[in-house]
Amino acid sequence: MPDGTGQDFPATVQGVAPAMPQRRRSQQAVALGLLTPALVLMTLLLIGPVVVVMFMSLTDYQLGASAWSIIGFGNYQELFADRVFWKSLTNTLLYVGIVVPASVALGLGIALLIESGRSLRAFYRSVFFVPVMATLIAMAISWEYMLHPQFGLINLMLKAVGLPARAWLSDPALVLPTLAVIGVWQLFGFNMVLFLAGLVSIPRALYEAAEMDGARSAWARFRLVTWPMLGPVTMFVVLISAIRSFQVFDTVHVLTKGGPSKASEVLLYTMYSEGFEFFRSGIAAAIAVVFLGFVLLLTLVKARVLDRQVHY
Repeated sequence: MPDGTGQDFPATVQGVAPAMPQRRRSQQAVALGLLTPALVLMTLLLIGPVVVVMFMSLTDYQLGASAWSIIGFGNYQELFADRVFWKSLTNTLLYVGIVVPASVALGLGIALLIESGRSLRAFYRSVFFVPVMATLIAMAISWEYMLHPQFGLINLMLKAVGLPARAWLSDPALVLPTLAVIGVWQLFGFNMVLFLAGLVSIPRALYEAAEMDGARSAWARFRLVTWPMLGPVTMFVVLISAIRSFQVFDTVHVLTKGGPSKASEVLLYTMYSEGFEFFRSGIAAAIAVVFLGFVLLLTLVKARVLDRQVHY
């Protein structure tokens, strides 16, 4: 019996202490059981395919072949010595260099105009978001008719003002900028929605404080309040726009097939051609690894460099 002095307290501690590790192990088992489905799905849908593609890039496997062998980095050596690969990589980088800044700037500008308006906000948001919701292949066919050299709407408009018609999709000097314009048209509505969400989250009190401090013009309020507060959103928009621009394939496949003379050949279209037209799956897998490397590089740049310049 306890005597009221607490002498039986150590016995109680000794009885509870062995139960603590067992309870912790039980909690860990429950947590592992809850995580297991997500880990299995991540392995099957994300990590597994990446590992398979990386392994396939080290083989000479061809689609439908019954035998294959490991050749190490032979596919990469052949790839880096291929003029078509470097042409497609250059075209992809040029495409990204046009689409990303243009779609980000246009999305931000339209978001600012809609947010500053007093009426029809929902209407304008819906209209500018239509290219994002539309099926890109169907819209690419519409663009093909608009860009037709004889009866296309764009050339008819040029002729109406006395300007010469252009072969937008068959001129090597114009085809890649033309595809980039289509990419900007398809992407800026998505960026607009993200910027609108960022603008709504900026406290109105900051604008009032800036106005009291002398920032009375719209440009001053944008420079001192809006742009710094949109820093995190801008970094996210730039990253997403760059990744989606690297993934350009549909418009190239529908409109140009990489032509003329490989002037519109991009990285994913080269991967498609190697894998499903020439059945060289090993080379296609090597291109996919290079593509994943660029996406990873963009993510690391965003995480390690750009985030340091942003105030959250």
